Amino acid sequence: MQLDAIDWRILAALQHNGRLSNQDLADRVALSPSACLRRVRMLEESGLIRGYRAELDAARLGFELEAMVQVSLDRSRDDWHDSFLQQVQAFDEVAAAYIVAGPCNYMLHVRCANLAAFSAFVVDKLNKLPGMRDICSYIVMQTIKDQLGVLPLADKTTRGGVS
Repeated sequence: MQLDAIDWRILAALQHNGRLSNQDLADRVALSPSACLRRVRMLEESGLIRGYRAELDAARLGFELEAMVQVSLDRSRDDWHDSFLQQVQAFDEVAAAYIVAGPCNYMLHVRCANLAAFSAFVVDKLNKLPGMRDICSYIVMQTIKDQLGVLPLADKTTRGGVS
């Protein structure tokens, strides 16, 4: 799909405030409301806009512990990868999971209520997965920047014709 500068401005505006009314969005990108709505629907239908949701304050909602967890599995089992993927999907504590290159196989972003809940997750769930070889946890002490899901679109909003 070919995007022009207006499409990029729409994407930039919506990623910072998904609750903008169509009228406010149209005003920001200098389009009529009907043209703006058509473009937003096209961006949604193409999958470039995957959805809208509220951003919650995890700590204020009682999820005070955040950790990054490196996981290494024993690859001697034939189904080691598929089995792990299936299991990790079922863990509510895992906010995000990544396959990574390096000394471990996976990196997990984990949220729990507190250290006791995190310990129970690691000991009772993660450590009991078949083929588990190594777990290394990094407790987040302070978040200094959190822009997951926000793409650096500033330079794209002035260029057209980028696909």
